[in-house]
Amino acid sequence: MRDWLSHRAVVSPDATALTASATDSSETYAALDASVDGLAARLAALGAADRVGIVLRNRPAAVRIVHAAMRVGAVVVPFSPDGTEPELTERIEHADPDCLVCEQATEQLVTAVDPGIPVRSVDSGHVRALAEEPRAPVDAPEWSPDDPLAMLFTSGTTGHPKLVVLTARNVFTSAVASADRLGALPTDRWCSPLGLHNMGGLAPVYRAVIDGTCLLLAPTETKPLLESLRNYEATGVSLVPVLLDRLLDAGTLPDSLRSVLLGGAPASKELIEQCGDRGVPVCPTYGMTEAASQIATARPAAATAAPGTVGRPLFLTTVTVVDSSGRPVPAGERGEIVVSGPTVTPGYHENRKATAAAFCEFGFRTGDIGYLDADHRLWVDGRVSDRIVTGGETVDPNEVARMLRAHPAVADAAVVGVPDEEWGERVGALIERSDSVDRRAIETYCRSRLSSHKLPRSIAFGPIPRTASGTVDRETVRERVAEARTT
Repeated sequence: MRDWLSHRAVVSPDATALTASATDSSETYAALDASVDGLAARLAALGAADRVGIVLRNRPAAVRIVHAAMRVGAVVVPFSPDGTEPELTERIEHADPDCLVCEQATEQLVTAVDPGIPVRSVDSGHVRALAEEPRAPVDAPEWSPDDPLAMLFTSGTTGHPKLVVLTARNVFTSAVASADRLGALPTDRWCSPLGLHNMGGLAPVYRAVIDGTCLLLAPTETKPLLESLRNYEATGVSLVPVLLDRLLDAGTLPDSLRSVLLGGAPASKELIEQCGDRGVPVCPTYGMTEAASQIATARPAAATAAPGTVGRPLFLTTVTVVDSSGRPVPAGERGEIVVSGPTVTPGYHENRKATAAAFCEFGFRTGDIGYLDADHRLWVDGRVSDRIVTGGETVDPNEVARMLRAHPAVADAAVVGVPDEEWGERVGALIERSDSVDRRAIETYCRSRLSSHKLPRSIAFGPIPRTASGTVDRETVRERVAEARTT
């Protein structure tokens, strides 16, 4: 097969491919294909035959570059546009791209790193514009299902980030399985405010072309995002819980929506119940970069009927829950979630040790704790590595965090293990207040509801730090809590 856009341009040339709410502009698949042709010729002139690195925000130019990379047969490697110089330096050295494509907003970051490879910008600025590059002939390659298509870095919140390899088969079957679960119509407009360096932001770029639907790019700021959903009558949207929460506070979501795909971080039961009460078609999903996005997804009726579940595994995906010895456990019993199927990565780039450790007899070890119920629905409780062992007792941080969030003056809470000389670890909590409450009141509240070994011994107050995908940045939480006074 050739690149997917070239096939789609033949099948649906006049269909709207891409809309940008920021500029109120749209283009058809024929127009997108033509612009990608020109970009591919310029990438070829740069010698981008193996890997194309991009440091771009969620905008039409980024979408074009993603497709242009596939047209020249190169793997696309997105880097975070909000990263630091040391982070970007480390990632560029590991990924080893042939060239980097930036924009005016990120050119200072990229040039400060001095990657030692050609750097071009999609804008006019201090960096040479890609549009000024001469064109070279493009011999469009034939793609095999097992060819690497994209490489994305893990969030790195629990250690050094790893570079996940995703093949054409991984991404294609993920798109097909997602359409099977959520439904897809030629008239659909899927809104994506998420960054392309996350799989939640990159997946819709490919999925729109595979499904022949329109990709609607929108900002993450609450008011313009809500306006984009309304003005363009979006039928679907990818969100993280914090974004959905803000949208619900800001107003009413449009009736045109059929799917609000909610992932990137656990969604509270309260948020799901609020969606049910307000008629929001929420679809909680559990996924990860290593599975090319979705692993399990609940349709709206199932989500509101059983708040907390992320639904059944997607078509062709198998989920197994195993105990600490790697043996499958019966329905209802908690253990580590293991996933297998055609969406699962072949491994991490140039990291055989991490790849070998990530797989077991039943597939990819997610590192997440959860269980399958008798109806094959998946419930996710947290990370294996998040469990706290204090004085020989195991504490589930999510249990403590749920209890803290039930306090009327607590807006949110994150619970982590903090190193302790006497107990090995102690329970620590970072609390985001919605009203006035002090440490002593929290301690009193906890003592009446938790066993002694589960009590937070270090308590700090402040906003909960999160990654771009909405996941709690546990290392930053741990640093802040470690500085707090210990009881």
